[in-house]
Amino acid sequence: MTKKPILDVSDKPNLSQWLTLSVQHLFAMFGATILVPYLTHLSPAIALISSGLGTLAFLLITKFKVPAYLGSSFAFITPVITAKAGGGPGAAMVGTFLAGLVYAIVALIISQAGHRWIMKLLPPIVVGPVIIVIGLSVAPTAVGMAMNNPAGKYSMLHFSVALVTLAATIIFSIFAKKILSIIPILAGIVVGYIYALIVGIVDFGPVMKADWFEMPEFIIPFVSYKVKFTWDIFWLMVPVAVVTISEHIGHQLILSKVVGRDYIKEPGLHRSILGDGTATIISALVGGPPKTTYGENIGVLAITRVYSVYVLAGAAVLAIIFGFVGKITALIQTIPTPVMGGVSILLFGIIASSGLRMLVDSKIDFDDKRNLVIASVILIIGIGGAILKLPIKDIQIQGMALAAILGVVLNLILPGGQPVSDDIFGEETKEDQKTA
Repeated sequence: MTKKPILDVSDKPNLSQWLTLSVQHLFAMFGATILVPYLTHLSPAIALISSGLGTLAFLLITKFKVPAYLGSSFAFITPVITAKAGGGPGAAMVGTFLAGLVYAIVALIISQAGHRWIMKLLPPIVVGPVIIVIGLSVAPTAVGMAMNNPAGKYSMLHFSVALVTLAATIIFSIFAKKILSIIPILAGIVVGYIYALIVGIVDFGPVMKADWFEMPEFIIPFVSYKVKFTWDIFWLMVPVAVVTISEHIGHQLILSKVVGRDYIKEPGLHRSILGDGTATIISALVGGPPKTTYGENIGVLAITRVYSVYVLAGAAVLAIIFGFVGKITALIQTIPTPVMGGVSILLFGIIASSGLRMLVDSKIDFDDKRNLVIASVILIIGIGGAILKLPIKDIQIQGMALAAILGVVLNLILPGGQPVSDDIFGEETKEDQKTA
């Protein structure tokens, strides 16, 4: 039974409550949201601004009924890095825009045909292994960041910073209470930063030089770069978007239980997916990473029982303001690489483990050869970084994207798949019964 909320979805807090509660949500998303641009060499300031703008757009599209915050998506780290390496920041932004369009198309289909088809296309036996791939594919990056100095060579001093950061993050994750248990990433970064400061690998020069107000370097299409569509970018980003939609559905189900409303029906899954896609498109238009709803902020809702969309909107506005404060942006950029490496070791491991947990929670039977085949192919293709080169316009489908596509295809063509359970969403709508 859902406990009575302190502030319900449409309740407006007083001014002092509003600021305090919004800052709380800002801190919950902060560590993870700035880690993605740090890894992909995008601007942390633009990541904050785009997360705020995306959250406001999401709230508007969901008719201010769904209290959710949208931050940087970890699923797109490897595709964004690969796209930038092949075609610069502009290529990554084009790919991000295409991923947002996929959300919009899926939302349109769901609004007409119901939601059951997407769950049939992306069951746990496909999504679980792909999530594992998402976590493990960036493991070498995390370890390299943790162990190496700026010259790229092993350094015990830098590795000690990573280990202190990792230890602090683990301690906060396991032993912290209340709101601290929701922000172990941010808390771990703070502890690691202090230790790095003590051992002398923090340079405050950029902070001293930075102005309080600074205009971030937005990456604007047709202004900062020439917009060019390529099939390589399409196949690199779009298949990952299909998988993150499944993650979005999971978040909406959890949020429904926390808040005590059925968000799959009202305002509807199509609206929340459209909101997520719109946030990603906005991010692409200003130079930020793809967006996704954040489990950390759902955790804050569960602990505080403050569900007010005004509080989430306040956090979004604060994130936008922070993005224009030059001192804050410069301070973020002074965080040593091993600090982020230490956090990444745990965070990427948790992402991989969450895929494993999905398989366990869904009671996937690996004595069934069908399940064993699908999971095995996804894991090896994805982690191994396989590349499929097609003779048509030199199209390449790489790693995670190829793994996701093969997983979907195998699930559809191999006999013996499990039917979609009605218990996933509760009582079916009439539209869903027609399309079942």
